[in-house]
Amino acid sequence: MRFELPGIILFTERFDACVAFYRDLLALPEAFAKPGLVTLDLGGAYLMIESGGTGRQKPKPIDENPTILRFNVEDVDAAAGVLRRKGVDVEVLRLDWGVVGCFSDPDGNRCELKDHSASFQVLSRQLPKHRETA
Repeated sequence: MRFELPGIILFTERFDACVAFYRDLLALPEAFAKPGLVTLDLGGAYLMIESGGTGRQKPKPIDENPTILRFNVEDVDAAAGVLRRKGVDVEVLRLDWGVVGCFSDPDGNRCELKDHSASFQVLSRQLPKHRETA
């Protein structure tokens, strides 16, 4: 089996608000749309947003949603500033393994900005474009 295009499907309660968040605030290009479903380009992968999920007013705890949507950027502080000017609450953390900017979408799904460090660039060059499975 050969995987051609990886993707993430995100079920949302606040569908319109989540689409606007990812498409308009984070500027992910729209690839496909129909009622109740929008697919956005993640640059080599896709984010499909659908209705039918459960939202929260604040970030969901890990036991409720053990996933973080991470967006690697060159400069976390600059990207966090852009999001803050658009009304997104971003907390920047400086950790021994890198810098992250933590925020959540309108449904409380956790997201992060991450510095695209040299060590990750080495890893990304080593990752295969696809993986063959039996």
